[in-house]
Amino acid sequence: MNKRVHVYYSGRVHGVGFRFTAQAVAADLDLTGWVKNLPDGRVELLCEGREEALCKALEKIDSQLSGCIHQKNINWMPATGKFNNFEIRFF
Repeated sequence: MNKRVHVYYSGRVHGVGFRFTAQAVAADLDLTGWVKNLPDGRVELLCEGREEALCKALEKIDSQLSGCIHQKNINWMPATGKFNNFEIRFF
């Protein structure tokens, strides 16, 4: 069953390859959605796919960027099927 996860990351998350890391992880796990930098210094991630793959993606992002992430706010919800791919968005 597919789910959606919406995450706000804060810390030193701009300028460290966060969006490109998230995009690579999503592609590797066949996830859809998007990631973008926010003007307030956070990164926002919205991702859909199998729950197991979403959990693995969050773990990989945490592992690869652990020194940059100070806090994250995670919200789970049902998938909408709205996305066909995963993209980096700009503000």
